Amino acid sequence: MSDNDNKRNPLNPKSPQRGYQGWIIAALIATILGITYLNKSTTLRDISQKRFEKMVADKEVARVTIVNDNKVEVSLKPEALRKDKYQVIAKENNYFGGEAAPHYQFQITSAETFKKDLEKIQEGIPDGEKIEYKIEARGDWSSWIGTWGFFIVMIVVMYFLLGRMSGGVGPGGQLFNIGRSRATLFDAENKVKITFNDVAGLDEAKEEIKEIVDYLKSPDKFKKLGAKIPKGALLVGPPGTGKTLLAKAVAGEAEVPFFSLSGSDFVEMFVGVGAARVRDLFKQAKEKAPCIIFIDEIDAVGRSRGRGGMPGSNDERENTLNSLLVEMDGFATDSGIIIVAATNRPDVLDSALLRPGRFDRQISVDKPDVIGREAIFKVHLKPIKISEDVDIQKLAAQTPGFAGAEIANVCNEAALIAARRDRESVTMQDFQDAMDRVIGGLEKKNKLISPEEKQIVAYHEAGHAVAGWYLEHADPLVKVTIVPRGVAALGYAQYLPREQYLYRTEQLFDEMCMTLGGRAAEDVVFGKISTGALSDLERVTKVAYSMVTMYGMNDKIGNISFYDSKQSDYNFTKPYSENTAEKIDHEVRLLVDKAYQHVLTMLRDKREQLEIIAQELLEKEILFQSDLETLIGKRPYEKETNYQAYVNRRSREEAAVHEEAVKHAEEEKRLEEKEDSDAVVVEAEVVDPTVEPKA
Repeated sequence: MSDNDNKRNPLNPKSPQRGYQGWIIAALIATILGITYLNKSTTLRDISQKRFEKMVADKEVARVTIVNDNKVEVSLKPEALRKDKYQVIAKENNYFGGEAAPHYQFQITSAETFKKDLEKIQEGIPDGEKIEYKIEARGDWSSWIGTWGFFIVMIVVMYFLLGRMSGGVGPGGQLFNIGRSRATLFDAENKVKITFNDVAGLDEAKEEIKEIVDYLKSPDKFKKLGAKIPKGALLVGPPGTGKTLLAKAVAGEAEVPFFSLSGSDFVEMFVGVGAARVRDLFKQAKEKAPCIIFIDEIDAVGRSRGRGGMPGSNDERENTLNSLLVEMDGFATDSGIIIVAATNRPDVLDSALLRPGRFDRQISVDKPDVIGREAIFKVHLKPIKISEDVDIQKLAAQTPGFAGAEIANVCNEAALIAARRDRESVTMQDFQDAMDRVIGGLEKKNKLISPEEKQIVAYHEAGHAVAGWYLEHADPLVKVTIVPRGVAALGYAQYLPREQYLYRTEQLFDEMCMTLGGRAAEDVVFGKISTGALSDLERVTKVAYSMVTMYGMNDKIGNISFYDSKQSDYNFTKPYSENTAEKIDHEVRLLVDKAYQHVLTMLRDKREQLEIIAQELLEKEILFQSDLETLIGKRPYEKETNYQAYVNRRSREEAAVHEEAVKHAEEEKRLEEKEDSDAVVVEAEVVDPTVEPKA
């Protein structure tokens, strides 16, 4: 055994077990070929002894074999097989040995009689030309293999394969237990170690779901007041916000059995399997009560009934949903079984699933704000060795719209970049590069760009920067670069959007103008346009149509919204007439043209600033907000950004805490001084009893 065989993979301490399915299949093929070859005698053609005598007379027989004193196998000469009458025999036996294989057989009464007949036939033939013969005694084992052996081998192979399919549980495993639930059980032996301390940025959701934990820990406190715990809690939110992590934290905090599975685990191609698995899941849960059932991506099985199906069809998904609804109503409120489900598509769920008594509580797990992102960064930065220049508040402010999974990805990418650069700790520059990697994609260092294209990209990005710099309601610029990233991005401008939930018409209009700044810059400088504004035009078109058809921000269309929050599958036609559709298209075109003309006029007025930024980009390739302030001056519409407001608020809070601490220290010092002065006065008033008082 070599040294490599003794080494184990450090990522997997257990020795890997080699799969034996390949060996079983190879053995099966070899067995079938062996049986076929050993049983080759059944493929020989039968002839009569007179036909054999004629072959001998024609000198076509090479040799004969007497088998078990009752049968003779005949092998023809190679030159005989070349004759036309033996072409079929030659082709049939070529695979099993070609010209040397036996080709015919016939029965005899005894070997002695056949020997005498053979010598009689060959009278007058020289001894060197006589046919050779040999005697063989063959057992019945070959015929036994050809009959019963094949079935025994097939039974053994099926036993091992079915056992392997079931995970080694036994023969038939998954085939006969297809209706069993696939839920993974976490109990005292396999305990969930995640707690609420591992979940950051979801304070409101944690407060909502802590009631479930309190009920499972001390149900008497609720029962004596007549309160009933909700049967189910539905976690709703975008992907990556921590819905599954929050459910695991509930199991870790409650210290009760935790059944975890996905909605797709119920769906199979076999009729009735999904409903059977639902019943089996709740049967197991009742045996382990009190417990938690967590169904991730419940929209896979909980979609509204009747959607997407043919009329009169029997959808297996609907049967599974019906079984789930019945089981959720079936167990008592004091049984201790609580269902926690997660989805990012609550709009497609069946209304019967969301009614009170089933999923009573819908907990929103939204993307975190700047305070939540700071808390998430602190959690993910615990195992990472960071340098002193890393500002967690600044990282939280520069990642607006990031979910928890994306923040974890940024932290991991920063650590990988620092390790690639052989650094002792992760610096702020590593985090900046990691955010660029996540937002813009991988940097294309080897991508060859012609000087002409690079110049177009520089003016395009400079147009975005200048437009955003001089538009009042545009987001503040963080940096602009012409370094190619991602699949098709030759450059991009990064902004720091405000975390707001309501937008006014002028804000959306300025955003459209800023987005069209790249196309307008190309028009102003070169008098021509390129294909680089594809994503910009797509974004502008979506915003314009949203303003006209969804938000009622157009005077001609009016305060009407054609937005369908339910997104019905049967809405095959537009909810407005062709005349209204023409008006919508006309108003959208007017709105986009107005924004383009506005930014075009602005860039013509700011042509000098546009040239300065473009030339600096061609030289440095990356410009930050501080660089723009140095080049073209401060932004005229300077407003406090979310990051600045957050930092200032934190500074004010820290200053207030510090001021309170100073006041508290001064008060304590004043009290100590008072106590000392009182002690001196008392000491001065003490009278010595040995001294007589003066008259």
